[in-house]
This record gives sequence, C-alpha cells and structure tokens, in this order.
Amino acid sequence: MRILENIISDRGSKYAVSGGPCASEEEAKGFIKTLCAKKKFAKATHNTWALLTADTALKNDDGEAGAGMVILRMLEREGLHGHIIVVTRWFGGKHLGGDRFRHVQNAVRIYLDARGAR
Repeated sequence: MRILENIISDRGSKYAVSGGPCASEEEAKGFIKTLCAKKKFAKATHNTWALLTADTALKNDDGEAGAGMVILRMLEREGLHGHIIVVTRWFGGKHLGGDRFRHVQNAVRIYLDARGAR
C-alpha cells in the first residue's frame, strides 16, 4: 500500500491518495479496511475508490457523488488493471463545487506519476 498524504489543499479541504495491487471486490474491501485502520483515514469525509479487474470495473463514491467514476475513467485511460486507487478527502467546511472533480483527477495523476517514478 502506497499512501501520499497532504497532496492537495483547497478552502480547508485536504486530500490524500493511496493505492496498491488489488484483484477483486473482496480485496478492495480489505484494502479500504486496512487504510481505515489508520485513525486519520477512518475519520475522513470520503474514501472514494475505483478498480479495474480482469472481469469488471468497480467504484465507490463514498458520498462524493461522481468521484469514483472520475478515478475509474483515469484507470481505463491508463489501462491499469489489478490496482486500486483511493482518493481521500477531509472536508474543510466550504463546498468546492466542480473543483472537487479537478482535485480528484489531480490526486490520481499525482499517484500515477509517483508510481511511474519508482
């Protein structure tokens, strides 16, 4: 599991992005459970994620409507299968409107770029 914290901050909201190898919905649930074992992530407002398996596409908005689809589309464009990406947001008190989708995209890009730099 790779976690990149404090990557984006806007109007009080803070973002992190995490990811790792994952092959099924069951493994995805385990990944989220492991991530949320860290108190900071358990208290986050949203842990939005997506995963492309060999058989299907999975996503979960966790209350951030549409954000899972943003992550999923980016995984599809990258052709990245068997790898979950989770974008975590701690709400800062001010609504971000459409900027939240830009932040989700940027978080995923930061993760993908860091992954490629290994």
